[in-house]
Amino acid sequence: MEFLNLSITGMIAEARLKRGKVNALNERMIEEVSDCFQRLAADPDVRAVIFTGDGPFFSFGFDIPEFLNYSKESFSRYVRKFSTLYIDLFTYPKPLVAAVNGHAIAGGCMLTLACDYRIMVSGKAKISLNEITFGASLFAGTIFMLESIVGARNAQTIMYDGAMYSAETALNLGLIDQISSIERLMQDARDVAMRLAEKEAAAFRSIKSLLRTPVVEKIAAKEEASIQEFVDIWYSEKTWSRLHNIQIRS
Repeated sequence: MEFLNLSITGMIAEARLKRGKVNALNERMIEEVSDCFQRLAADPDVRAVIFTGDGPFFSFGFDIPEFLNYSKESFSRYVRKFSTLYIDLFTYPKPLVAAVNGHAIAGGCMLTLACDYRIMVSGKAKISLNEITFGASLFAGTIFMLESIVGARNAQTIMYDGAMYSAETALNLGLIDQISSIERLMQDARDVAMRLAEKEAAAFRSIKSLLRTPVVEKIAAKEEASIQEFVDIWYSEKTWSRLHNIQIRS
């Protein structure tokens, strides 16, 4: 795999995003992540997965400079692939722990929301759904996942403000479950993953399905329309102008 490193130790798999300095998400990367997690789901020896990033970023989110070269139809195709990925992760049959090693912005934050448990490093790292700050909307799936995690009031605050939250503020909002240090992050993630992996697998799958099926049903009713609206706003004159001013270093 070009943009994802995979290692398996005992019952625990570790999938690590690795694309340049900021792990910006493009179409090929999303395809690799999706294929990898499907294989891990089918592997009976893997009982839990840690999802993390390489370097100071978990993920910057969408690779905006790359997508500025996409037609509206091609970008719509990518967005649907991304939507499918985070819904698949949200309903993943095995425990999924996000080890948020650095900044998790926009699409990067969305991927952490799909996990069962989020551990974030303290310090300079920020987590944010900042789409509103550059004139973009969100997907129905993101909103419903966020509400299920932090509650409707905090979800509104997070989405309307588009603020960059420290680990401490994110913990207070319920956006993450635990704070760690860069030195302890992976061990803390392994401890949580092992604790969940030791649960009876069929019982875990059943309880997770009962918890998340109502959310997924709400997503299914609204996701396609929200994707179409997201793309229309993305290509609107004001948002398109703002997107051209966003620079990332890959």
